[in-house]
This record gives sequence, C-alpha cells and structure tokens, in this order.
Amino acid sequence: MVEGRSRYTGPALAAAVVLAGLLVTLLTVAGLRAAQRENTRRVMDQRAQMAVAAVRAETDRYRTLLDTVAAGMATDNDLTWDDFDQASAPLETAGLLGAAAVAYVVPVPAAGVPAAQAYWQARGAAGLTLHPGSGRNEHYFPIFTRVLTEDGAGAGSGVDLGTVAQPVAALDAARQTMRSTVSDTYVLLRDRDLPAGRQQQSFAFVAPIWTRSNDPVFRGWVVLALRGGDFLSGVLSTVSQGQLDGSLVAVNSDGSRAEVAELRVGGEPDLSRERPIPVADHTWLLGLRADSGRLPGAGGRLPVTVLAGGLVLTALLAWLVYVLATGRARARARVEQATAGLREAEAESRKQAGLLGAIMTTIGDGVSVVDDTGRVLLENPAAQRLMGVSESSDRPEDWQEHYGAYRADGVTPLPTEEMPLIRAIRGEATAGAEVVIRNARRPEGVLLGIDARPLDPSGGQPGAVAVFRDITDLRRHETDLSIFAGVVAHDLKAPLAIARGHCELAVEDLEDTEAVRGSLRRIMRAVDRMDALIETLLAYSTARDAPLRITAVDLLPLVQEVLQERAASLRGAGGPEPVWSVGEMPAVRADPALLRHVLDNLVGNAFKYVRPGARPCADVTAVPAGPGWTRIEVSDAGIGIPEDERSRVFESFHRAQGAAGYAGTGLGLAICRRIVERHGGEIGIEDNAGGGTRFFFTLPLAGAEEAQMRHIPKEPAEEDDAKVRAALDRALAERAAILDSRLPGLSALPAADPSAHDPAAARLRAPVPDHQHQD
Repeated sequence: MVEGRSRYTGPALAAAVVLAGLLVTLLTVAGLRAAQRENTRRVMDQRAQMAVAAVRAETDRYRTLLDTVAAGMATDNDLTWDDFDQASAPLETAGLLGAAAVAYVVPVPAAGVPAAQAYWQARGAAGLTLHPGSGRNEHYFPIFTRVLTEDGAGAGSGVDLGTVAQPVAALDAARQTMRSTVSDTYVLLRDRDLPAGRQQQSFAFVAPIWTRSNDPVFRGWVVLALRGGDFLSGVLSTVSQGQLDGSLVAVNSDGSRAEVAELRVGGEPDLSRERPIPVADHTWLLGLRADSGRLPGAGGRLPVTVLAGGLVLTALLAWLVYVLATGRARARARVEQATAGLREAEAESRKQAGLLGAIMTTIGDGVSVVDDTGRVLLENPAAQRLMGVSESSDRPEDWQEHYGAYRADGVTPLPTEEMPLIRAIRGEATAGAEVVIRNARRPEGVLLGIDARPLDPSGGQPGAVAVFRDITDLRRHETDLSIFAGVVAHDLKAPLAIARGHCELAVEDLEDTEAVRGSLRRIMRAVDRMDALIETLLAYSTARDAPLRITAVDLLPLVQEVLQERAASLRGAGGPEPVWSVGEMPAVRADPALLRHVLDNLVGNAFKYVRPGARPCADVTAVPAGPGWTRIEVSDAGIGIPEDERSRVFESFHRAQGAAGYAGTGLGLAICRRIVERHGGEIGIEDNAGGGTRFFFTLPLAGAEEAQMRHIPKEPAEEDDAKVRAALDRALAERAAILDSRLPGLSALPAADPSAHDPAAARLRAPVPDHQHQD
C-alpha cells in the first residue's frame, strides 16, 4: 500500500509544481503589465513637468530680456532710433519662439499728438504717422518697432494701442506697479488683416521704462508681441518628442479662460495632465494629453518573454521535482544536508544578533531605530537614560510632550516636522541637530546632539536611525571659550594700542627722517589690519552665542544713519561721492546692535566692490515676505558675484575671485548669516537688474504674533547673563593686572572701549572705524 502511494507521489508533486508555476507566472505577467501602466503614468508626469518647466523658463527668459532692454533704454535720456536699434538687436538672435515684434511705446496726451509726431520723426522715426483713436484723453503709440518674424507683415509704428483693451490694461498695470506685466489674450493688430485661419490668440509682454534716480521719471514701455500658437508648438516640439498633445489656456484678468493654442500629434489620448503656470501677474494653464501606447515603457516584449520563460522554468521544475520524488533516498539526503546548512545559518544569525544586542547595551551613546510610521523598533538603554523615559512612544505626534523636546533655546517646543527622526523618515539626513530634553526625570534639562539617517534599503525595512549624545557640558565649555575669547581679544588689542601709540609719537617727533617715518606708518597700518582682524574674528566667534536683546526697531532712521556714515567715511578717505536711496521701511523685531552690524556690512560691501572709475551705488528697499515678515534688499551696481560662487560667499574665509583686489577678511558675510539665522530669517544673493548684486535678508515685523516668533531664541535669564558678564569682568581684571606688571606704561594709555567689559557690546560693535570695515 505504501509502495502504491509512493508510485503516485512524483506525478502528484510534479502536477502541483506545474499549477504553482503557472499561477506565479501569470501573476508576474500581470504585475509587469501593471508596472508598464504605472511607468507610462510616470513618464507622462515627467513629460508634463518638462513641458511646464520649458514654458516657464521661456516666459521668464522673455521677461528677463525685456527687463534688460528696458533697463538699458532707461539710461538714455535722449532716445533715438539708433539707440533702440542697438538695444533691441540681441532679441533677433535670442531664439524667441512665437515673438512677432518688439516696440518702444510712449504715452501721448490727445492735445500733444502733432508735437509728439514731429519730435519722434526728428529722433529717427522716419515716416512715422500717428493715428490716434477716438474717445481717449491719452494715446499709446509704438514709436520704434523691430519685426522679429521672417515675413515682417502687419501693422507698424503709429497705431494707437489705446483702442485695444487688453494691451491698455497691461500698459497701465506696468506703469503703476513699475514691474513687467503680461496682457490678456487678443489678436495682434498686425495679424488682424490675415485670413481667419491664420490668426492666433496672442499676448503682449510689457516692461516699464523708469529712470534710475532718487526721483524716477517714466519714459514709456518696451512691448513684446507673442503669438500663442507659434510659442506653444515651438516649446512642445522638442519636449514632447512628438508624443504629447498640448493646449494653452490663459486665465484673463476677469477670471475668464481663453484657449490660446492647441497642438495635436495624433493617436488616441487616454492620459491627460493640466498644470498652472504663473506668468508675471497672470496665470496660464498648460494642458497635455498622450496616447499611453506611444509613450516609452508602454510596450515591450518583457511580459511575453516572462510568460515563455515561466512556462519553461515550470516545466523544468516539474521534471526536477519528479526526479527528486522518485529518487527518495537521494532527495532525503539532500534535504538533510540543506537542513543542516539552515541550522548553521540560524545559529550564526542568533550569535550575530546576540553580539549586536550586547553592543547596543554597552555603548554610551543613545541609539533609536523607528520604522516609516514612527514605531520604535529598537532603543538601547543609553537612549532611554538620555531621554529620561522608561517607555517609548510609537506616535510621533506625541513625542514632544512624551519626551519633553524643545528647541536649543530650551523654551520653544520642538515641532514634530523638525524632529531629526521625522526628517530622516522623509529621507533627509541630519547631523548635529541640537534638542533640549526636559521632563519629570530630567527636570534640569539636557542638551542632546542628534545625528539621524534613513535606514539603508538593503535592510528590507524602511525607517530611520538616530544617535544621541549629551553635549550639555560641551556647550558649557564653549561658553567658557567665549569668555576666554573676550580675554584674548583684550590681551591682543592692548599691546597693539601701545605699539600704535608709540609709532604715532615717533612719527610726530621725527622731522627729517622720512624713510623711518614711512616704516613707522607701515607698522601703524599693519597694527590697524591686525586690530581689524581681531575684531572680525571675535565678532565671528561670538555672533552665534551673543545674547539677543529683541525689541521693535524702526528701520528707516537706522538705514539712513548707516548710509550717511558709510558715505562720509568714503568721502573722508578721498573716494568718489556715493549715490544711494532708501525706500519705505517697516518696523521689525530684532537686536538693534546686531541688525546695525548686518546693514553696515552689506552697505559697506556695496560702496567698496565697485569697478575702477565707477561711482559707488546702494539702494535699500523692503518688500513683504509672507505673513508677519519683511524682506530687506541692498542692491548695488558693483562687480557682481559669479553664480557658481554665490552658495559659498557666506562661508568662513571664502572670498569671490572678483574680490581679489579689494581688502577684506572673508568673514563679514559669514557673520551676517549667523546673525540673520539667529533671528530666524534667511539671507541670500540675486542678480540686480542692470548689473551688480542684490543681497537680501528676512526679519519678523514688529507686532508679529508670538506663534510666528517661536524660532527666535529667547533672551537668556538675567542671572545667567550677569554671571557671564561677571566672569568676563573678573577675567579681564586679572589679565589687566598681569599686563600692568609685565608691560610698563600700559596703564598710562587711554583705557579700552568701555563696552569691551560688556559681553554683548564687546562682541559686535557698529560702526567700526573705516580701516576696520568688514567685507
């Protein structure tokens, strides 16, 4: 009976393998098909992103070129056709898809049409005839026009744009806001004589021309006419690779939607995407459709190949099972051999797990591992000891209250999205994040340094791992070093003051020895440079930890004072007369001394880094930067900063290549970044229209809600600040006694700056003498 059963065991197992193989093969083929469909959707999303990026890049490039032409024309007080021709010539070779023409447009009152026609004819507009429309007190005439299309057909200069509502609205908006705008859709005047089938919905890009002075004067507009159909087909022809249908819809000022253009490439579209694109003060909607069968990844013979391979593999496995089942002894031996190997592997795995557990229990640093939902997978005793809890929490939204997590100021609760482990779960690695833990078992609070990383995908478990270290004593040691830095700065500056004083006396006493006096002056200049370097290094080393005294600060008088002092310093040094302007300034919440240091540094850079023979220029403005925040901008017309170096100029001791011929230490912008970040803001660099650089930084407005100010560190307790000042005073007194005993005559010199005994005042002083300006 047993032998009869064994006779059918092989065929039965082979049949089971065949069924299982067929099931697995079919499921795999279905999965591949699903993956192909998902791949087509992903490709569609990628192509849509590329198309949106291409359209946005082109429109931004058009606006930038138009702003550049307007900025160049604003500098010409007596514009002629030759000037316009030279300014607009680069547009012919710029490859502006869909651009029909660019024109210089001026406003003319109804009574001044004859005089304007004669004036512009004299300025080179040969054959210009102005045709004013009826019913308007002011007309908008294209004076100079450059045709950018090959045919060059259509309306030219002298046509009153005031008869068309869409460009009129864009022109008025550009003049009022002093920024470039784009019109609603309409048919260009130059296209209205074309057959209806060739007419296109179009736009007008408008850039106002204002003179650059303290009292700007409006000169007119530069207008670029853009045909929507040519623009869409030109942009999508490369991006879509003949696989995407496209449509461009413009949202007009009244909220209505106008279909501008449509591009068809064939096929039966079954995938569609629609993306909004901001263009100046308008929004365009880019619609994209595609036939999934024509996209990459939709076809392919992989499922068929897998099906064939699966059938072949199933047949081979069935035959192998049949052979093994009929060779009972051989199969049993092999099973036993494989089982023995598995037992050895299991024993080795247990050994490795035990070793890992011993290591985790022994190390002093805390280690915590969570999965992608925040559930704790592993936490060693050191982590529980440092966090002051005996039980872990698997709910990230409860971590702040459960562990008592605060920002480094020890006051502001740490938001869940800023926690290192949460950031690591999102794929963002963090190093050296500082978090204060204060709870029932840690009432005094402990400052932890946390490194968090996403788990390696090879582990098969998504999640994150964090390592905790107690850095409370390290921060206390850094405070002691800060005090020591103040003492060292005092020790270094006192001998420098003595050396400079003696040099000044020697220069005054020596009358006929010009060579010696020249050497003494070089010593004095070297002493000044050393003194400036000490001031800079001390400011840099203490900018991060200087106590913040946050109060409401009126920016306008502070900015004016800094500009006037910098201008006076430049004039006193025999430099050219600087040009500067200040826009409307709000009141902000900041430390006045530290804020003055940032403004003084940025204005000083604007006046210092100018081309030889050029006049220093600085424009300080403020614009909104979100609810409760403002953005202060300091613009210049200097040597500029290359784009590839902008991310590094805020690093310590880094100087741009173009600044090699200018004095500086490379720490000024690093100090500015520390100060702005301590106020919770951001600092950065942009190109300035017309040349030069625009530095900007953000600050909270005065009266901002407390919820928007949480990221700004609170002032240290008065008793802590008093302890730091008292420690520094004692250290300075002891060092002064030593110096009095070792350096005779030191006490006879004038005392150091009284503010040097106040840590907050000694760390950053502004303004500093001209030879000590930061770069």
